[in-house]
Amino acid sequence: MIHPTALIDPAARLADDVEVGPFTVIGPDVEIGPGSHIGPHVVLKGPTVLGARTRIFQFASVGEDCQDKKYAGEPTRLVMRDDNVIREGATLHRGTAQDRGETTIGSRNLFMAYVHVGHDCVIGDDCILANQVTLAGHVHLGDFVIIGGLSAIHQFCHFGDHAMAGGGSIITKDTPAYVMINGNPAQVHGLNLVGLKRRGFSREAIRALGEAYKLVYRQGLTTEQALDQIRERFALPETEAFAASIEASTRGIIR
Repeated sequence: MIHPTALIDPAARLADDVEVGPFTVIGPDVEIGPGSHIGPHVVLKGPTVLGARTRIFQFASVGEDCQDKKYAGEPTRLVMRDDNVIREGATLHRGTAQDRGETTIGSRNLFMAYVHVGHDCVIGDDCILANQVTLAGHVHLGDFVIIGGLSAIHQFCHFGDHAMAGGGSIITKDTPAYVMINGNPAQVHGLNLVGLKRRGFSREAIRALGEAYKLVYRQGLTTEQALDQIRERFALPETEAFAASIEASTRGIIR
């Protein structure tokens, strides 16, 4: 299962059934969970933990030193949970001592070709980052986030759960949960209705989110006024998650 041309440091920890392709390099302090497949010409550097059933395609670089000029060789980490897919040429970097010291990635995410995940990013579960998406350092993505190809996200930006960005977007502010954005600079274009329906949200929840969206974006209210009205009028977990994602913003939400 391990090609004879692969170079694996004795200090790396691989589950017994991990497959490693030709000319791949795996350094010390790399841990790979069971059922994983590491393709040819991949570079893995630690400290890095990859969960079960990880699939990494050729020429990807995972766990490399970050590109932050403040980084001085501290032993920061990259940690991924299970069932992630990393396609050709993607680059995922470890954290920095100035932030969390760790880049953290959940489960069942798809990183398409040439995606870049910068230092200290936090990515939830079931996200899709299309070809050549670039996340600067400290970006946070919730669960079920979709980012269209060739999009770039400014450092420290946050995406709420089920948010979506169209291809080629330039994103410099926070994106609330359930919202769809697009453009350069990115602007809001309604709720991610297709995604909500596909994931089984109830009609009641979708209707309530539509009304909450209008309070924030269509009624001329201040953010505080809109949030107060959302909480007065609705008592659903979905509307609370929408309001909470706006309330938690430190960069300001996309308008």
